[in-house]
Amino acid sequence: MVRVTREPFLTSRLQGFGTTVFAEMSALAVATGAINLGQGFPDEPGPTEVLDVARSAIGTMYDQYPPGIGVPELRHAVAEHQHRFRGLGYDPDTEVLITAGATEALTAALLALLETGDEVITFEPMYDSYGAAVAMAGGVVRPVPLQPPADGTGRWTFDESALRSAVTPRTRLVLLNTPHNPTGKVFTRAELTVIADVAVSADLLVLADEVYEHLVFTGAEHVPIATLPDMRARTLLVGSGGKTFNTTGWKVGWVCAPAALVAAVRTAKQFLTYVSAGPFQPAIAAGLRLPDAYFTGIAADLQRKRDLLVGGLVTAGLPVVIPEATYFATVDVRPVQPDGDGWAFCRSLPERAGVVAVPSVVFYDPADAHLGRHLVRFAFCKRDDVLVEAADRLGALA
Repeated sequence: MVRVTREPFLTSRLQGFGTTVFAEMSALAVATGAINLGQGFPDEPGPTEVLDVARSAIGTMYDQYPPGIGVPELRHAVAEHQHRFRGLGYDPDTEVLITAGATEALTAALLALLETGDEVITFEPMYDSYGAAVAMAGGVVRPVPLQPPADGTGRWTFDESALRSAVTPRTRLVLLNTPHNPTGKVFTRAELTVIADVAVSADLLVLADEVYEHLVFTGAEHVPIATLPDMRARTLLVGSGGKTFNTTGWKVGWVCAPAALVAAVRTAKQFLTYVSAGPFQPAIAAGLRLPDAYFTGIAADLQRKRDLLVGGLVTAGLPVVIPEATYFATVDVRPVQPDGDGWAFCRSLPERAGVVAVPSVVFYDPADAHLGRHLVRFAFCKRDDVLVEAADRLGALA
């Protein structure tokens, strides 16, 4: 999130949330001709089996308003997907809701479930829309820091006591993102068990952002928290087709949860977009039904891309916390930016090396900005030739 000076016409709830960092850094990439490794979108088309269904749907009745809860074939495909990969059963007619991407799913859930002053526990660094969505719902973010490994190798972790102490009488829910953006962390079963214990003990809901569920690398395992004992009844699982099928611009997401929770989210969602992405909904349904080899293949391909970029970052003298999943790798800039200013590093990087990245400090609560000041996020969801060129350019930093 970006904190800026006061805007004269902006409601107090959104004061401090300015233009996103992605807009600024993408504009910088265009202005300088730099390779944009800031924003997390792929630069290759999705699978033909998915694209062809969308093409066929355009010019048909799919161009008109779909049902408010989503077209039946997609709702059924989402339910089948959850059972096939996670062993979770959801009724496609009452426990699945199609949304305009995961961002709307998360925002609608927060608008539906939070009273003014309710608190939301989440782990930081956090995806930048979380703070704004909580603020729009009148809530308060209570961040729990993720700690990078001290020596640059190993995993991001969190302090269990910090999580437990973050719970107050006003806490309403835990907003959990796993696989995690921006760190690339996959929460382990042991960590999820701790979070589940906190949720059950304090009678909290869990809003689980799982959009990177299929982009998990060797050695890590994605475990939906809803599969843990006593958790299905209090968990809303949020997913999306954008990252899985290279269709981030289609904005097709979903919520899976018990019927009463889905009904609450639907009440808020219907007054946001109401419906969206008519021709793309059957296409994403086709994607969710692709064979297992597709899903294992996209993870393996992305892992190879990760290794291409990580090699360049290491050569450039930037220590990397190797991501376990997602599109992103985090580096410590202090070896090449002695003052440790990630913002200054990112603003100068296009001139220094012809590459754009994003400062991780924007993913922290302002009170904790010092924790991420020296960190920078790079995206590796790009073509091989782009990553090779970026790695070569970053070598200039060494």
